[in-house]
Amino acid sequence: MVLAASAALGMGLLLSGCKSAPELTAANAQALIQAKYDASPAVGVDITVNDLGMQQGVTAKYWDRSIGYPNKFWADFKLTAEGKKVVKLAGGGDTIQWRPESLADKSFHVLVTTVATNHLKAKDVKDPQDEVGGTKSAIFTEAVSLEGVPPALQDIAHNPGNKLSTKRTATFTLVDGAWTVSAIN
Repeated sequence: MVLAASAALGMGLLLSGCKSAPELTAANAQALIQAKYDASPAVGVDITVNDLGMQQGVTAKYWDRSIGYPNKFWADFKLTAEGKKVVKLAGGGDTIQWRPESLADKSFHVLVTTVATNHLKAKDVKDPQDEVGGTKSAIFTEAVSLEGVPPALQDIAHNPGNKLSTKRTATFTLVDGAWTVSAIN
């Protein structure tokens, strides 16, 4: 019995001498996620341009109609000098080929990418939860940044069909006594 008590006491001292993992708060998690994003290359934002966006782009002088077709709803739009400063076309080149199915087709769209590049932003990070294997995870909102993007193009980006934020989950692991982001899904 004395031996069992000594073993239990020794084990307790051994365990109390071990360093415990540092606390991982939502604010710490957000800082770690943002640091990972900031260490990644900056990227342009993909923007879906629908019928309204095409009209807004003409008004903003980002593109001009260069060819109209006999069916009255197809057209080619050339990027203007100003347009080339703010967007790149997904397929390259400088001509948007607008090819909806009919005059009433409001689902047709094209994809452009902003020339201005930014880092993703981590927002609304929830309290990290313990996971199996000693890891932690936190749900957060990943948002694109429209810094440096002209207001007219920001308006187009806010039209229906664009996704400017996504729910993600970050997984954290303990490395050398400090929490690190091991994955973002």
